[in-house]
Amino acid sequence: MHVLTTSLHRFREFFTSKKHKYALLTPGNENRHFRRHSHRARSSVMLAMLLAILVAASVVTAWPWPHASGHPPCNTVEAGYQCRPHLSHYWGELYSPNALGQIDADDITKVNIRHTLKSSLKYQTYCRSNVISPLPRSYLVTEPATQHVSLIERPSTLAYLMFCPASKTDAYNATISKIHANAQSYTAEFAFIEDYEYNLGADQLTLFGEQQMVDSGIKFYNRYESLARKLVPFFRSSGEERVVQSAANFTQGFHAAKLAGRCKDPAYPYPLVVIPEGNGINNTLNHVLCTDFEDGPADKIADDAQATWADIFAKPIQARLNEGMPGANLSVIGTIYMMDLCPFETVANPTGAISQFCDLFTEQEWHQYNYYETLDKYYGYSHGNPLGPTQGVGFAKELIARLTNTPVREGASTNRTLDENNTTFPLGRQLYADFSHDNDMTAIFSALGLYNTTVALPNTTIVEAPQADGYSAAWTASFAARAYFEKMTCHGHDEELVRILVNDRVQPLTQCGGDHLGRCTLSAFIDSLDFVKMDGHWDQCFI
Repeated sequence: MHVLTTSLHRFREFFTSKKHKYALLTPGNENRHFRRHSHRARSSVMLAMLLAILVAASVVTAWPWPHASGHPPCNTVEAGYQCRPHLSHYWGELYSPNALGQIDADDITKVNIRHTLKSSLKYQTYCRSNVISPLPRSYLVTEPATQHVSLIERPSTLAYLMFCPASKTDAYNATISKIHANAQSYTAEFAFIEDYEYNLGADQLTLFGEQQMVDSGIKFYNRYESLARKLVPFFRSSGEERVVQSAANFTQGFHAAKLAGRCKDPAYPYPLVVIPEGNGINNTLNHVLCTDFEDGPADKIADDAQATWADIFAKPIQARLNEGMPGANLSVIGTIYMMDLCPFETVANPTGAISQFCDLFTEQEWHQYNYYETLDKYYGYSHGNPLGPTQGVGFAKELIARLTNTPVREGASTNRTLDENNTTFPLGRQLYADFSHDNDMTAIFSALGLYNTTVALPNTTIVEAPQADGYSAAWTASFAARAYFEKMTCHGHDEELVRILVNDRVQPLTQCGGDHLGRCTLSAFIDSLDFVKMDGHWDQCFI
């Protein structure tokens, strides 16, 4: 573990600087985020480090990482974070380490909770007798069916574990300080809090988060190896430093997997297009332009829904915590902050060991907490907000352009300067990888019509993902959440097919007549995107 830690940090530091310039990052510029070394001796050192990473990573994957519960290894490249899933898979969109679906794709005729690939199978698709499914290890494929893949991913745990946002880390620190100042005693399971010191400051990277993004790059290569062996994705990132760093870690994993597969990779370090974030900047990976969405009534809808639900689910927990720590006098929001500390402390641990805070709450309470976060996403950026899906229209327009190999139709948040430049928005590529934020990904999914069968979520009673047609913050926007947009050719089909996977759960694509395996024809998929073609409700952004 020490070898992996040291090598990964040195490897990252070599190719990255502390501050990022928001521009096309090319391998030949010493002042850019990625730098190509020029001296042969230094090249040898870095190659040795890379090999050390590969070896150490393979050891770490198989080695029994220590966990607070004493459980064996539960965080892998293929399956993601599976440590005590009855708890960790219900930490909401901000905090759940990525945990990938593990349900048969053959059950795709049911609701999309069941539209999932088994992580025990190799993630490569094939077409035979009009059927597309995971490729069992017993099959050999001579010609790949998948012809195009676009990935969009949010940062891993390092995104918020840089560390928590400053406002949150201050609130957490104040909550613990209040308990220490006022609690008269600490009973039973609360005893550890008496000596607990809060040290989760802002702007700290974590090894666990870095490794999740490295793993994601490895997984992407493994999944689409038939394409990735010969090709390099076009990489693009939104400009926030944590997102850029996540992209860097992803490329390291992709590159390492490519070398492990005995493929030459002279293009590394890969160019990375970084789109600046800020007021007035057209950025399809970051919402800022729609003023009525950012500052108008739409901005309050999610807060109101969460507040109503918090008063229902958190008050019994509040009473129990105050009883266990007499004098603490925690508020409802303070109670939720205590729940937040469970995932934050967990992902701050280099091995992702489950925090003691997690066991202060029951399994049902974690389901309620996840629903609290789900309401934030649904009423903030999805179909529960009249302007939410519109924030994803810009990227959806770019996806149409990539799938059809045609120029981007200008509108919404698209950036004509970038989209008309083959360097910053190339067409005709087969592999793309974009890095954005959880909120933007939620809006993108909604703009594309995903989860459009989810009935409006109530704010007074919990609705679990199966009853919400697969909609859950932890399922759609966890740390390192990702979506694959695949275009493929299959025997027996005259037209190319499209398939979308969100955290390895195959989406049903009901909006374009998806078949029992989640596939639409390309033309039907494009025809279903009238909302995107008409710029959503962009005309309501500036009323």
